[in-house]
Amino acid sequence: MQFHLDGYVPGDPLVQPPHPSVLDRSAGLPDEVDVLVVGSGPAGMVLAAQLAAFPDIRTAVVDRRDGPLAVGQADGVACRTVEVFEAFGLADRLVAEAYWVNEVSFWRPDPADRTRIVRTGRVQDVEDGLSEFPHVIVNQARMLAYLREYAARSASRLEPCHGLQVTDVRVDDDPGAPVTVTLRHVRGGQETGEVSTVRARYVVGCDGARSSVRAAIGQELVGDATNQSWGVMDVLAVTDFPDIRLKCAIHSANAGNILVIPREGGYLVRVYIELDAVRDREMLESRTVTPEALTAVANRILAPYTLDVRDVGWWSVYEIGQRLCDRFDDVPAEAAATRLPRVFIAGDACHTHSAKAGQGMNVSMADTWNLGWKLASVLRGTARPELLRTYTEERQRVAQELIDFDREFARMFSAAPEDDGADGDGGGVDPAEFQRYFVQQGRFTAGVATRYERSMITGPDTHQRLAEGFPVGMRFHSAPVIRLADAKPVQLGHAARADGAWRLYVLADAAAPDDPGSRARGLFDHLASAGSPLLRHTPAGAAPDSVLDVRAVFQQGHRDLTVDSLPPVLLPRKGRLGLVDHEKAFCADPRAGDVFDLRGVDRAAGCVVVVRPDQYVAHVLPLDAHDELAGFLAGVLTDAG
Repeated sequence: MQFHLDGYVPGDPLVQPPHPSVLDRSAGLPDEVDVLVVGSGPAGMVLAAQLAAFPDIRTAVVDRRDGPLAVGQADGVACRTVEVFEAFGLADRLVAEAYWVNEVSFWRPDPADRTRIVRTGRVQDVEDGLSEFPHVIVNQARMLAYLREYAARSASRLEPCHGLQVTDVRVDDDPGAPVTVTLRHVRGGQETGEVSTVRARYVVGCDGARSSVRAAIGQELVGDATNQSWGVMDVLAVTDFPDIRLKCAIHSANAGNILVIPREGGYLVRVYIELDAVRDREMLESRTVTPEALTAVANRILAPYTLDVRDVGWWSVYEIGQRLCDRFDDVPAEAAATRLPRVFIAGDACHTHSAKAGQGMNVSMADTWNLGWKLASVLRGTARPELLRTYTEERQRVAQELIDFDREFARMFSAAPEDDGADGDGGGVDPAEFQRYFVQQGRFTAGVATRYERSMITGPDTHQRLAEGFPVGMRFHSAPVIRLADAKPVQLGHAARADGAWRLYVLADAAAPDDPGSRARGLFDHLASAGSPLLRHTPAGAAPDSVLDVRAVFQQGHRDLTVDSLPPVLLPRKGRLGLVDHEKAFCADPRAGDVFDLRGVDRAAGCVVVVRPDQYVAHVLPLDAHDELAGFLAGVLTDAG
């Protein structure tokens, strides 16, 4: 991390000095803001953390609860989500505390005695090289705490306001603050009678499946619920089940199914327990499900093993269902080309699904990771307002893919396993086929399968051959490199912070950067010229990398190049003292894996990989495609004037 840019400041470098425009929190909820975030769950807090990076944007977060979530419900954190947390500088803390899902164990009825279960296989949870981060398990409440602390120590000093329930959202024609939100004050679940009104330029409803914001803009969750009920418990238990510290998918013959998810700390474990519609019907209909009853069902499924529950941290019962909104903003479909959105919904407010695939929290946070930088760019005047249309266009498709996956995953997991001697037409699922399906869908569950379609922020794949391992529309897949200035081995993708900047990763051709014949040098000279997109789109007085951040990776070894051979664009001067940023240039790291080989980069030609602020590849271009690069960026970014 970098600090001391504007002078030496002792103390914790993670705590930034407050910005002069910070709202006075002691005065309560402000009357007018740029963005009002409704809900402080995973989606809301990722959005809050992203917007906290811009103290000149007036942001407020409200939540109907009396205080922060103490015990989380979701717990699975996909590799891609850990990558996002790295952009906030939170990944190290997250993975240190979490349980790492390294392998998955599969159990099915013993062919010799179907009243017993037997292990049938173990597979690696995440394929090698898919991400530099693991799939982890950590309490949702802890993840929210990380994000709250990040926002609170930012220059924005952003913190949620609790005990506020949205009752009305009205959009009018006021260009300054067109959305009026009415909120009732709540304490201990009871209304106090006090009412507040906030005017906002934009409102984002991250307020869950019963979203008041969704209802206010006329959107509806559409889909089906099944008659499959599941219990879930976080327990401290003593058991002779040998795989209790592995993620396990357990299918019994006719007693139901269990998903075992070990939790952080070495002792806690979460169990998802299928409740039988016939055998457990009475307690489901009478709503007499208890942890003791769930434990009894778990023991029925685990036979011949036993589970002796000593303590229950949290438990619940839920019904599987998949529901989705048609749009994730307040613009009717027929007006999408002529109106710009002012109100958005994210997370459970616009898509709900089962918990077992472990995607709900991850996709919800990805929603607002997608939206946050877009709102910030438009509000700061660096991007065209039409950018906001891409939120629904991109995220609604992703949610539909999740719904389709979740429906099939839930069906296969809940189905009774086929008898080895059966003819296969009994409606059951072959446990071996379920295991194959789990492995096949590994990229999806890791969160790295998303591919955005062509749009104003995702170009064509015309030049994809130059970097096959950086597919246009997919997340920028990090790789090991060595930072030239200090010879430090780092991950290239970790150069991207949650700061709203676009990245231009220049994967250089084979010539040295000071060679007149270097194509990369030609690009650097262009970026330093009067016609440069950097000059065109960077506001006067802003940091030179605040809108377009240029990074370079050279093929030469880090001991074969010197800093003084670098072009000025890779040594920008920043801050009030005009200090030089030495962290823009990298070299391939053959020991850990050469990025040119790992990502299929054409060594002779090189390329520039344009990456969006949310770390998705927007374009791959030849190093000499100066006009094409400028044209693409001009279609998104505004002129600085």
